[in-house]
Amino acid sequence: MAFIKLDNIIVNTNFVAAVRLEGRNQAGEESVSLLIAIPAVTFSPLETTPNSSYQYEWLEFTGASARALKDYFSSFNNVLDLLPPRHHCNHLCGE
Repeated sequence: MAFIKLDNIIVNTNFVAAVRLEGRNQAGEESVSLLIAIPAVTFSPLETTPNSSYQYEWLEFTGASARALKDYFSSFNNVLDLLPPRHHCNHLCGE
């Protein structure tokens, strides 16, 4: 489990469901978005164990926060890149 701090928001990376590295908000600024899984635990009077499900919410970051997130999620230390960028695939894919 890791935590990342962006301005006044701290995110537990265990709950990051997806990251959109390339994007633009309505003002045209470059942005990075995180899809956060929010646990919604419900208890039924007949159940002895809680039933966990998730709600999802996109958080959008711009400016320095977006650049920091892009660097973090582009780092080979933090994310395993299964498909190399297209320009690196040319010699690997025989194209």
